[in-house]
Amino acid sequence: MSEDRPSMTTRWLERLFPGVVVEPRDRGDLIGLLRQARERALFDTEALAMIEGVLQVSDLQVRDIMIPRAQMVVVERDHELSQVLPVVVESSHSRFPVIDDDRAEVVGILLAKDLLQYCGESAPRFKMRDIVRSAVFVPESKRLNVLLREFRASRNHMAIVIDEYGNAAGLVTIEDVLEQIVGEIEDEYDFDEGAFILKRGDNNYTVKAHTTIEEFNEYFDVELDDSDYDTVGGLTVTALGHLPIRGESVTFGGFRFTVVRADSRKVRLLHIQRIDDDAAISVDDDLPESPVA
Repeated sequence: MSEDRPSMTTRWLERLFPGVVVEPRDRGDLIGLLRQARERALFDTEALAMIEGVLQVSDLQVRDIMIPRAQMVVVERDHELSQVLPVVVESSHSRFPVIDDDRAEVVGILLAKDLLQYCGESAPRFKMRDIVRSAVFVPESKRLNVLLREFRASRNHMAIVIDEYGNAAGLVTIEDVLEQIVGEIEDEYDFDEGAFILKRGDNNYTVKAHTTIEEFNEYFDVELDDSDYDTVGGLTVTALGHLPIRGESVTFGGFRFTVVRADSRKVRLLHIQRIDDDAAISVDDDLPESPVA
């Protein structure tokens, strides 16, 4: 190939930006050019967000997006069918880590569809060991672009994340990785780039659930306990005792935490109201309407 022949990237940029012949020096330059193209209506905001998401996955590691061990929905290796079915129905998940004595020891994966053969009269034949599948284990440090490539090659949809000691630290699914690209395309809550906490008014805030407790404490000058959980979302789930739905609230540490956005796997966005009462944890019986539309 001739050295004078323009690269594919340069030809692509020339179509978007007539007159641009120099390739961007770094990713910041590239994103800047893409945002200019969006402003010129060459493509829309959703397309820009997905392109930025594709670029971002190579920077993120599994530990950045995994479901922590404490929040995993699991079944036990010795469970009977009568114990497994309620977990499957209640969670609506399709895959479940199978654990031995504790959550740190994952021995395999259960697929919900494999339970269909035990419907009706076949139920007494159920043995977990007959249907449990081998688990895929990945380190916390694995890059998301590498993990996505491995998911596609192996056709696996779930991997168990292990720490440096070989214990299960959490889990990650192919859906979690793809969410980084096509998940929350346009944040309707107008967070500044890189921000985690948005002040709405006196004593009212919108907070991304993956905000670390350390960042939360620093922002509000408080001392919420971060010994067991790293994020505000994890602390909220623990206080409620289950994965919540939109509108559920819990009060602790001088704040009322109300879930604004959540799915079947994790809490994503919270409304925080600072209150005077610093009493023990209490869960609201009458779930309020979400304060953020």
